[in-house]
Amino acid sequence: MKKSFATLVLVFLSACGGGGGGGSAPPPPPPPPPPDPTALEQFTQDIQNLTLTNFYDVSFGGLIKRSPETVVTLTLDDTYPLDEARLNDWSPAYKTDTWAMYQLALDKLLTYDSSALSADGQLEYDIYEWYLQDALAEQPFDLYSFPATYGGFGEARSMTRFFDELHPVETPQDVQDFLDRLSAFDNKFSLIETHLLAQSDAGIIEPVLTMDVAIGQLQAFLAIPALDIPMNQSFRDKLAVVPGISTAQRASFRDQALASMNNDVRPAFQRLLNTLQTLRANAPANIGVGQYPNGAAFYDFMLQHHTTTNLTAAEIHQLGLDELARIHAEMRVIFDQLNYPPYLSDDPVNGQTLQQLYTQVDIDAGTIPAANSFMTFEDLVAFAESNLPQAFDILPMADVVVLPDPAGGFYISPSFDGSRPGAFYAGTDFDQPYTTMPTLTFHESVPGHHLQIAIQMESNLATFRKVVRSTAFTEGWALYAERLAFELGWYDNGVNGGVYGDLGRLQFEAMRAARLVMDTGIHSLSWTFDQATQFSDDNVGLPTGASQSSAARYSVIPGQATAYMIGMLQILSERERAMNVLGVDFDLIEFHRALLTNGAVPLSLLPSVVDKYIADVQAGP
Repeated sequence: MKKSFATLVLVFLSACGGGGGGGSAPPPPPPPPPPDPTALEQFTQDIQNLTLTNFYDVSFGGLIKRSPETVVTLTLDDTYPLDEARLNDWSPAYKTDTWAMYQLALDKLLTYDSSALSADGQLEYDIYEWYLQDALAEQPFDLYSFPATYGGFGEARSMTRFFDELHPVETPQDVQDFLDRLSAFDNKFSLIETHLLAQSDAGIIEPVLTMDVAIGQLQAFLAIPALDIPMNQSFRDKLAVVPGISTAQRASFRDQALASMNNDVRPAFQRLLNTLQTLRANAPANIGVGQYPNGAAFYDFMLQHHTTTNLTAAEIHQLGLDELARIHAEMRVIFDQLNYPPYLSDDPVNGQTLQQLYTQVDIDAGTIPAANSFMTFEDLVAFAESNLPQAFDILPMADVVVLPDPAGGFYISPSFDGSRPGAFYAGTDFDQPYTTMPTLTFHESVPGHHLQIAIQMESNLATFRKVVRSTAFTEGWALYAERLAFELGWYDNGVNGGVYGDLGRLQFEAMRAARLVMDTGIHSLSWTFDQATQFSDDNVGLPTGASQSSAARYSVIPGQATAYMIGMLQILSERERAMNVLGVDFDLIEFHRALLTNGAVPLSLLPSVVDKYIADVQAGP
């Protein structure tokens, strides 16, 4: 027989001891649920009670997700899912929390006992410790970067490239994420404006010389109608082939993108332009970070960050002068073979400047018309790929492609998911002397950046070691690749320009040595823009316009330019050490495999990689 509702209530109250008669107060409402943990609290919880291997993965995942643009660019969102489609957050509070997370990760790492680790395990531990410490060392200098500067060094160009070329648009979800991030464009740039104003209050304003270039580029962008903005055109082209979207949805997505161009992107660029024009009134005429409060300490940090050494500015400056003397002597040998005039410094009557000598080199090497530039670069990549087995037995699965670019001369890595190959962006819109085209190709594609970076990404390493790269090793390897091409005979018998191509290689090597002198001159010795330009004219021999571009570049990204030569010299030094220890047992292919399969390690840890290689060879099969 069914019990009545009243009976059930009585049973319940009796069981709870609540049958005390009518008129009693109702039970209190349950307490509200606790608030969701903050990102910092969640990170703290996530990194507890993990094996060291799992700690690397979990903590690095939490840290890299602080830069969603990095996750999207590398297509790591399957490995480290993002909770929403957003852009990097420039707010002071967000950055403070991020550094706190790095400190938590470092403190936790140091609780693990590394004494029992293998040589490989110790190397991995040391790389992660370096990565965390390096990130934390930047915190005192947050206001010293120039996020609004010109070209690919600033956020304006970086963001347009992100949406134009790097953000995936292959699925309906990609499309929605693209539009959501596009709508966040204006908010991100408002935070960058706040950063610039805080910089100004701290006495740090980008020099007028480079600020004027950025202002001009922003004005040029704003002159483009919203419909014709390249990232809008790129989105429309990609959207046209995304499966699973109806015609009506496609039209709606196009409309949303165009609305964002008008309501988010253009206002963001206009506000940035207005801010720079306001700041320009107080922008310094001089270049170099040494002029700012605590600028010398900032430059010391940047040198350590990019070179991953403890070399001082004075030591780097002298190293550059020494290397230039060596390179000029190697050039002279070839100049004498070609019966070129002596250096002006050696013969003030009959001699010529380096600029004059290289003008003749460019004439003798021949000019490649713009219409043939793209094919020439592709042919050079094909040549290099076919000759890689001379020095390598490990090759990347990811392809490298040549992509045209108005300026060119840079590389963007492949994606982790295989949807995007590595790309060598080459200048193809102008006629150019053949002199340096082979060396540029070997640097940016193979055996340079693409070979090293793609192999690192495809290696059987912890995820953080596939992603994290020290500038000195990455750029040092690419410069080493230029020299390796000469050592392998890639300029012999007239191939790749013959002696003229080799002179192009030496000119590029001189440019990297001159960077040691120019960068330290600008930021440590108060060199003017004209001083730096003249030094490049005299010691590299490129046209004055190229020297001016170099001086401007070094002025806004202090220290980065010193990494190339320092990295190459360290790789060569470690190679020579291995050759001396192993003698006839040294194998160039095995040496390269050891370096490439360990990722772009800081130079301070490169000896450990070579020690392991030497020990493995000595141990035998």
